[in-house]
Amino acid sequence: MTDSQAQAETQQKTGTNPIAAAPEGARTASDVVTPELVAQLTRDVVGSGRTANHTPFTGEKLADLPESTPEDVATAFERARAAQEVWAKTPVRQRAAVLLRFHDLVLARQAEVLDLIQLETGKARLHAHEEVQAVAVAARHYGRKAPSYLKPRRHTGAVPTLTKVTELRQPRGVVGQIAPWNYPLELSVGDALPAFVAGNAVVMKPDTETCLTALWARDLLIEAGLPAEVFQVVLGEGPVVGPELVKHADYVSFTGSTRTGREVAQGAAARLVGVSLELGGKNAMLVLEDADVEKAAAGAVRACFSSAGQLCISIERLYVHESIADVFLERFAARTRGMRLGRSLAYGADMGSLVGERQLETVTRHVEEAVAKGATLVAGGVARPDIGPYFFEPTILDGVEAPMAVCGEETFGPVVSVYRFTDEDEVIGVANATPYGLNSSVWTKDAKRGHAVAARLRTGTVNINEGYAPAYGSVQSPMGGMKDSGLGRRHGSEGILKYTEAQTVAHQRVMPMAPSFGMDDEKYAAFMTRSLSAMKRLRLK
Repeated sequence: MTDSQAQAETQQKTGTNPIAAAPEGARTASDVVTPELVAQLTRDVVGSGRTANHTPFTGEKLADLPESTPEDVATAFERARAAQEVWAKTPVRQRAAVLLRFHDLVLARQAEVLDLIQLETGKARLHAHEEVQAVAVAARHYGRKAPSYLKPRRHTGAVPTLTKVTELRQPRGVVGQIAPWNYPLELSVGDALPAFVAGNAVVMKPDTETCLTALWARDLLIEAGLPAEVFQVVLGEGPVVGPELVKHADYVSFTGSTRTGREVAQGAAARLVGVSLELGGKNAMLVLEDADVEKAAAGAVRACFSSAGQLCISIERLYVHESIADVFLERFAARTRGMRLGRSLAYGADMGSLVGERQLETVTRHVEEAVAKGATLVAGGVARPDIGPYFFEPTILDGVEAPMAVCGEETFGPVVSVYRFTDEDEVIGVANATPYGLNSSVWTKDAKRGHAVAARLRTGTVNINEGYAPAYGSVQSPMGGMKDSGLGRRHGSEGILKYTEAQTVAHQRVMPMAPSFGMDDEKYAAFMTRSLSAMKRLRLK
């Protein structure tokens, strides 16, 4: 038994730990993940081996699954490539209609996928519902806007009236997608939707431990009208299957760690294919002296502990102005200690489990090392094996300093470090002093000031008076990372156009772009000089 486990048991017996387990529901994993469901969802998976996945709630096996070899990956791409040629010829409005039907099916049958998300990730049900919301929003947005994003566009030609130019958007072909375990619905099919509506096929490698959620979404897309062969799924270990995916893809979409993202980018670069990467983060929240302390404390709970902190855009560094730091910390800690941990397949728990042993080890190491080196444990700080094997209390650390690992490394768990500041310029500099640049948060009653601070933060998204949801949920706007947090963007026009190749078609009329009508080279050069000068005077772009 570890020290943290022993401490948790002592607290449970003495009643000194206010964080309680939420009531359990009646349904179990075996009620949800039946052999019939697994057979249905995995029927098209290209795999000649066998593997399995497990639920973090108890550690028990959920399902036996096919496992793909490199040869299986090649087969999946062959099937997808043949199907993509037909799919690309389908009118874009018909492709978009599939997304709109999928939107309705997801909302109507959300209870099914909420159970799967919880069982595979260990999330609280409300946090699982964030994925349902995000996928529905993305499906609606691209279902409505894809025809506009992809329509041919007229541009001014080299010689106005004589050169007619049209920009077309052609699908890249077969997109290779590597999806992570932490948001198995939103970061799998949510990222694939714009690729499909742009006319591509997708070969996806979801994380094996959370693949049933992605396979459920595939099943629903097929029900909505997507040709089954257009969406291929392969399963297996990342170091085995991942490079094979990059080897065959016409474009690669990856969400995961910065270290693996670099490897994916190198593999794609060697083949001169495009890549989009959403990678790690060490996201900061700035609470300025004029912030509403009560709202900021409540927002910090959401920002730090949603999905047990296993969210790329969650907050791990919390900077609070010295003048309000004590009262803020008191209220934040009280809310944190009042959270309920649970593994029920029902609403009610405020936080769920970590996904597995590796995450628990990282979180435990970061917390224990920080405390050993002088940090103060304000709330949480212990594992909760009494609830489940990978549960860890939402944790607040004060007095964190370098070189404590939790100061600079991404924890990816329910742990936040609190720092005090007095100077706004200084705290902006400190917030930016990280290799990462994914998300940040600013709290102030002064909207103008909030926007000014936001513009100085080097992150792909900034939320004012909220942690992460407003920017992420605003799907008409791009979302992604700066610096080591990635390349490319999801959402908005960038989120779909990245899955296309721009093609310029120029139609020259009346006269060629060369000497004609009896002009020699010198007269043609003089004619073009006068024409260029005239176009500038006419303010042509």
